[in-house]
Amino acid sequence: MHVIYILWLRELKKYLRSKPQIIASLGTPLMYLGVLGFGLGPVFRKAGEGSYLQFVAPGVIGMTVLFTAMFSGIAMLWDRQFGFLKETLVAPVPRVQIMIGRTLGGATVAVLQGTIIFAVTLIAGFRPAGVLAVLLAFVVIMLMAVVFSALATAIGSTLKEMAGFQMVMNFLVMPMWFLSGALYPLKGLPVALAVLTRIDPLTYGVDGVRGTMIGTSHFGVPLDVGVLLGVGVLFVAAGAWRFSKMEV
Repeated sequence: MHVIYILWLRELKKYLRSKPQIIASLGTPLMYLGVLGFGLGPVFRKAGEGSYLQFVAPGVIGMTVLFTAMFSGIAMLWDRQFGFLKETLVAPVPRVQIMIGRTLGGATVAVLQGTIIFAVTLIAGFRPAGVLAVLLAFVVIMLMAVVFSALATAIGSTLKEMAGFQMVMNFLVMPMWFLSGALYPLKGLPVALAVLTRIDPLTYGVDGVRGTMIGTSHFGVPLDVGVLLGVGVLFVAAGAWRFSKMEV
């Protein structure tokens, strides 16, 4: 447990020290929130769907959590390249503790980034249903963060070069984001697209945050939480297995 705490604290300290990176990482979410939230607002209202800012804000929070958690995999590749990971792996502790510490560290950073974006959405005009709704939403956000941080650990344990992770971002992360329903309602989709959205774990995260914060959910919050818990267990197990097989 001591190793888990140390690695978790290390990831948190790295995040808190990287103020320029924190500011830079807000650029894309703010662009989506500003350009789409306000630009598509009139179209969304004419379609009878209400405020697009209310709809898209949970999706932008989900995007922030996804991207931040997945970039924890890049941190692992960086540590692997410069030798810190090797020093950690040769320590006389079970590798699963190392993996859990890194995963929780990446998840904590993702939740903090999501919290910053949530504060920005409030400034922009987003209004959740209440304080309890926000607290429940952050339970879903924490589940999302663990799911994708564990996935990043599994991927980072498999890859050996930074270029490979860029391919993962292009062919896995971006499709997950666009298929999640963060930018558009999930009802009335073509069959093929509807199937893809249902096998995307981010879909249930965004739907869960939207359901708790504004009371609009496509699948229902209990199902969203259940899927995230199941996928989280699967990804943590996969990450632990890949991490145990990793060679440096």
